[in-house]
Amino acid sequence: MRIASLQPSITLTIAALNRLDYLCACTKYCIEALPELAAQNLHILHDSWTANTEEILAAKADLVIASVPYRMESLAAILKSGLPILTLAPHSLADIYKDIRLIAAHVDAQPEAETLIANMQSAIASTRGRAESRTHTPTIYCEEWGKPLIHSQSWVAELVEAAGAQYLGTPGAHTTPEAIAAADPDVLLFSWCGAGNRVPLERVIDQRNWHHLRAVQQRRVFCIPDQYLNTPAQTTLLEGLACIAATAHPTLHPPHPELIQLP
Repeated sequence: MRIASLQPSITLTIAALNRLDYLCACTKYCIEALPELAAQNLHILHDSWTANTEEILAAKADLVIASVPYRMESLAAILKSGLPILTLAPHSLADIYKDIRLIAAHVDAQPEAETLIANMQSAIASTRGRAESRTHTPTIYCEEWGKPLIHSQSWVAELVEAAGAQYLGTPGAHTTPEAIAAADPDVLLFSWCGAGNRVPLERVIDQRNWHHLRAVQQRRVFCIPDQYLNTPAQTTLLEGLACIAATAHPTLHPPHPELIQLP
């Protein structure tokens, strides 16, 4: 089985299952997430949004695995070519567990998948257990995109809850600076898709006139590297959970080395 991966979440899951030998092609973003892939001379493809059928055909893949975000025209072209394709669209942690099992079924790694899922669930449960000793439940605003403002996805809301905090708003929905200001959350978390750790926190606060918010006054404004919340794979999301927990209850959790805090 030769697999072409069109998203880092897929590649990271295959790696966590110890099945990288099945991979014949991936995106440049996969290599950024897993630098050791650079030495394997894999075919480099566009992602699920801009996938190029000719590139995938050249890789001689037996199966293409794609995941959100999609551009329907790209998927239609792959389907028209006759290439077998598995499309993933997780919304929740339960969906992510299902996707791990789906991928595992194609790389003969079902036992490894169950171990991976159990370890992920155990880590989440451990974080939730620590939060039981909290004396306060902070409200956290998590932002996936800034123009327009978009709340982070449902699995992020689940991680916030596991960290002993309350998720502000509706996952994946648009919002406004005024609505967030009116809610006045305890913590502001920014994890913009594709921005890495480069969200300009000071400029965002200035442009939205948020200087009076309690999170800003108390310097509880953070940038979480976007792959930790926006790449639905076991390794990344557990790092994201560690980041969220450190911002929600800093006395219960050590600071995460990749968190960036408002000066």
